[in-house]
Amino acid sequence: MNPYDKRELVRETNRLNKKKKIIRMILSIVMGLAFTMGAVAGVFILMKDSTQKTKNAQAKVKKEAEQAKEEKDTKEKERIQLMEEADLLAAMYDYDGAIEKLNQYPEVDTIPEFTQAKQIYEASKASCTAYDIKEIPHIFFHSLIADNAKVFDGDNEEAGYNQYMTTIDEFNRIIQQMYERGYVLVSMHDMAYLDENGVMQKGSIMLPPGKKAFVLSVDDVNYYNYMQDDGFASRLVIGEDGKPTTERDLENGTSEIGDFDVVPLLDKFVEEHPDFSYRGAKGLLGITGYEGALGYRTCPTDEKNGYDESQIETAKKVAQCLKDDGWEFASHTWGHIHMGTVSAEKIREDSQKWEEQVKPILGEVDILIYPYGEDINSFRPYTAENEKFTYLKQMGFNYFCNVDGNKAWVQMGDNYLRQGRRNLDGYRMYHDYTDDTIDKLSDLFDVKQVYDAQVRPPVPSLTGPGM
Repeated sequence: MNPYDKRELVRETNRLNKKKKIIRMILSIVMGLAFTMGAVAGVFILMKDSTQKTKNAQAKVKKEAEQAKEEKDTKEKERIQLMEEADLLAAMYDYDGAIEKLNQYPEVDTIPEFTQAKQIYEASKASCTAYDIKEIPHIFFHSLIADNAKVFDGDNEEAGYNQYMTTIDEFNRIIQQMYERGYVLVSMHDMAYLDENGVMQKGSIMLPPGKKAFVLSVDDVNYYNYMQDDGFASRLVIGEDGKPTTERDLENGTSEIGDFDVVPLLDKFVEEHPDFSYRGAKGLLGITGYEGALGYRTCPTDEKNGYDESQIETAKKVAQCLKDDGWEFASHTWGHIHMGTVSAEKIREDSQKWEEQVKPILGEVDILIYPYGEDINSFRPYTAENEKFTYLKQMGFNYFCNVDGNKAWVQMGDNYLRQGRRNLDGYRMYHDYTDDTIDKLSDLFDVKQVYDAQVRPPVPSLTGPGM
């Protein structure tokens, strides 16, 4: 071989080896880079997965914390609400109801506040004694005078209003003084009840020392047409808060909602002083039917006063609202008749009208308030021989209210309860105010501090619209 060729072959071999070395180096670098990138990518993926898991774990912890806080807040709200509701029941002398309310809490025995409250309720209950139902007075009002200037204006109706009505200021002062003297509103149904055999049994009104039970009623809660534009409420309505209140029509054709009569005034007083009401009792509303009910023209034979069939459903809703609020209804007869002097047949005719026109609005009613206070019997007990009583019992009446001058007059028969009522009106207050020898009111309030002597003219002898 030519030496030159041999050297050339060696050089060529060296070049090839060098290229291979370079290629191997490049491949090594590429593979190293690939490995490194793969490792980095793997680490990145691992880091990303770890971060996501951390975020998920943190989110779970946060959600669990939020749920735990929400559950704690909910239980705290429930605890506070139950405590408030229990305290309200206890303030109204329903201690068993208050304890039962607290026992609704799942962990009642772990809450020191509940344990202490139940002990207080039990102690308060133990201090109570049964109140003698024969010592319970029954006071009553008519619609309250909301605008003194319109009532005491010298027109033909002034004398009657002055005799039979009470001003709003007088009413407020009466209620305040009675509250300060320890009086507590009760229902006639608290006083006595019919057992499963139809026998009247004495109720159990349990009150703490110093408290005195009384019943309150309002006659003629109808807002008659003759009273329009004379300074009285025009009707009962449901307020924006869902509670019953009154509406008054104004001379310019508009109307306004406000505390213009007994219902909203007493409601607000009880709300502020729950211990003025025994287990939520409010009062009795005596309703007639010849011009409708509750201020609505629902009597179909009363076309001259604007009978409006569409008002019946509204009146029903208002009646239910009143019942839900603790008020009770009593019949004052359909036609405001003299029950003691009219015939039994006349009473049957009147009762049928009540059944057809008023009962569908008010629902079942078992209390009768005699118009004019005129009873169907003397002070002697009712008997089955009394045709009027027998018929009224058949119509579902078990409680009967007349007017009596005694501080308290209660008669419980085998199947009825009868109670005398005391009128707290202009006539009664005027005579107590002006004649120091007369004392019909001092057990209830100080008439010198109540009577609106600067507003009222002298009260004449009893005439006017009646009771």
